[in-house]
Amino acid sequence: MTRRRRLASKYWLSTLAWLVLLSVLPWWLGLPMLLALAAALLLLPHRLVDEHAELLRGALSWGLPGLLFALQRALGGGLMAWGAALLGALIGYTLLAGLEAWLDRHKRRAPATWSSPEWPELAQTPIGPAAEIIELQPLQWQHVNDVLDDPLLGQLTYRDDGFQLADGRVIRNVDPQLSFSPAARWLAATIRSGRGTVLWDRQGDRHYRLDGWKLSGWYREQPWLARREQDMPQALSMLVATDSGHDD
Repeated sequence: MTRRRRLASKYWLSTLAWLVLLSVLPWWLGLPMLLALAAALLLLPHRLVDEHAELLRGALSWGLPGLLFALQRALGGGLMAWGAALLGALIGYTLLAGLEAWLDRHKRRAPATWSSPEWPELAQTPIGPAAEIIELQPLQWQHVNDVLDDPLLGQLTYRDDGFQLADGRVIRNVDPQLSFSPAARWLAATIRSGRGTVLWDRQGDRHYRLDGWKLSGWYREQPWLARREQDMPQALSMLVATDSGHDD
């Protein structure tokens, strides 16, 4: 017989002996014994190791049937005696359930722990798409008095409230200042009186006139704009998708 089986046999023999003892003793002797066990669990929890506390709980659970059997035997063993024993069982096990809940209150409040060996890997697994920090490159506005060098098309000139590019294209009704994107793909100018922004995608050969929007900066060679300086900038692609600007 293994040590575990010997311990299990010893436990069940002790439980049976305890049950029989309370059954043969007068109920008025068994009741104080059970109350003393309950008082020890309530008043001395800090002095009881887990194994001893479990033994006392088991003694209460298995001792109650013995006490009830002794009670019905003392009442004569008739129908009324068994009724009193059943009522005592209902009350007694209800009190035991309340005692168990009170003793285990700290376990219910304790945070859940993970025992799975895969938890460290799960904790390091990113949830959802990785966040991207967008940092706009500042604008470099250039004031144009007459002629300005264009990084891609040679020179451009400003006259009659508009820019004339080297290839003959004209951007009209804008102020005499412009800004190139870092790689010069985009050209940006402000509409007269600060009423908005004109953008020219020279790679895609498309123009955008965005009334009421101000250029905030460049990110990955794309323009970002906002209504006011304190607003969150938005990418041009978002504005075009919501029809906030129009393509000339």
